[in-house]
Amino acid sequence: MDLEVKGVAVSPRNQAQSFSGRKKPLQQGWTSKSWAMQNSCLPVVPRLDLGSLVDSDDEEEDIIPENLPAPTGKYKLKYQQYETEMKEGYKQHSQRNAEKTKSNITHQHSPRNKTDDKCVQGEEAINDLTTLDRKALLQQGYADNRYDAQRSTRKSDAEMVATEKKKQAVAEQMMTDHLSRAVISDPEQNLTTERQGSARMLPVSNIAPLRFRKRTLHETKIRTHSTLTENMLSHKVQFDGRIISRNGRDACRELIGFFFTHDQSLTVYEYRQFGKNRTNVLPFIQKNIYSHQRGRRKGKQYQLGDFYVGANLTFLNSDHLRLPESIKENTLLILRITNIDRIALDSLRTDSVEHEDGINRQEANDRLVFKAIQDELKEQLHKRGVRIFTGLGKYFRQLDKEGSGLLDKADFKQALNVFHLEVSEKNFESSWLILNDNGNGKVDYGEFKRAVIGEMNEYRKSFVRKAFMKLDFNKMGSVPIIDIRKCYCAKKHPQVISGHFTEEQIKSSFLETLKDACNKSDEVSYGEFEDYYEGLSIGIGNDEDFVNILRTPWGI
Repeated sequence: MDLEVKGVAVSPRNQAQSFSGRKKPLQQGWTSKSWAMQNSCLPVVPRLDLGSLVDSDDEEEDIIPENLPAPTGKYKLKYQQYETEMKEGYKQHSQRNAEKTKSNITHQHSPRNKTDDKCVQGEEAINDLTTLDRKALLQQGYADNRYDAQRSTRKSDAEMVATEKKKQAVAEQMMTDHLSRAVISDPEQNLTTERQGSARMLPVSNIAPLRFRKRTLHETKIRTHSTLTENMLSHKVQFDGRIISRNGRDACRELIGFFFTHDQSLTVYEYRQFGKNRTNVLPFIQKNIYSHQRGRRKGKQYQLGDFYVGANLTFLNSDHLRLPESIKENTLLILRITNIDRIALDSLRTDSVEHEDGINRQEANDRLVFKAIQDELKEQLHKRGVRIFTGLGKYFRQLDKEGSGLLDKADFKQALNVFHLEVSEKNFESSWLILNDNGNGKVDYGEFKRAVIGEMNEYRKSFVRKAFMKLDFNKMGSVPIIDIRKCYCAKKHPQVISGHFTEEQIKSSFLETLKDACNKSDEVSYGEFEDYYEGLSIGIGNDEDFVNILRTPWGI
């Protein structure tokens, strides 16, 4: 394409030659004066007058198309709705900005003493809170963070798929174990073998041949009266469980149990994972008929009605359970049901009839007694939950000189007085009669805390275990403080985002309150980690708010 300037046509090739020719004379040593004389014949481009230009928006406003049709009533109505929505949105936006400006001014007056909007609300005066209380309440700020819904959905879907695969693997292993071992271990097999041996005994010997005295695999094809079938084992309720223990290794064991309705027996398996790809499923409690060892139902066999989320299954640590040594140290094993197959449970409950109305009423009355005490203490623990809950655990461990986990009535009364927790004498005596069902005058202090103060639900505890298991990747039951400092992330805390606190200040406040709950200054056990979040959970009503407090800093 040729360019024309003031009647002189300049082709792109000529233009390129002229520009390339400019460099060449200079390279040959031409002076600037000779260079100017050589190019004096080139056309001069006039300067652009910016003042004559018109703004494109103004130009568009002046241009009005002609012969436009009149707008219909439908479009007028839409325009009015749009105008109303825009005005309302602008009004709300202005209000939010005004509130934000007001809150920023308030923050600037006292940035150091400011904890969180949720921490300041309530009737309790700030002067009643200690420095540790304020630092612990800073963690509640994470509740305001809205977790990424899309990312959360992806993670939860992946976790659900992994959980279903895990349950399926355990169920298949259980069926394989019992279908292959039931006939071999049946007593009638011995009788059949003895008959075969006596019929084929040698006349010169009173001893059966070796091949008749040893049972072989093909002999297990003989069907006996007590042989289990797949149909019998399919009438079961599958549930997830956890061990109630302050030992981190035991508390984080992944247990899956089965209750069989055909004979009222149960079994529990443990799912173990070694690294990323290696897994193993091992029997934890052998299939047998078990009975309650504590509470109103002590001595009664487990029935279908005893299985629900939050129920406790108690077992005596006898030799046939084959439990780990860390669990055998205690005489009683308490297994808490955390999840259950509700579909199977509902279908099986239609066929079962239970006649224990008297026991049910007694248990309901017991729950009312504990509920009355928890309501008494709820207001007292609203903003001091972390300090008091962790302090009680530490105080109980100091009183427990023998390390048995048991304390008497005087110890519990003394602890309540030390921490200024007021419980009426009537409610305390009623709770003591329920907890001291053995009549030995001593009660486990962990059970006392759970009953009198209360505990968070299993949904919340599942996230506490997830956070601790992420920290304790070696499954030692305790985590060094150094590792906690490395893994804790305060970047998304609202006070850090707003600039009122730094990441290091939030992290230091968390570590200071956590260390206060620990017996050792350089590591945190699972029990101490759980106590911290147990106390924090008291002041948070919404489950998702509490979950955000764990999700955001720990990345779970």
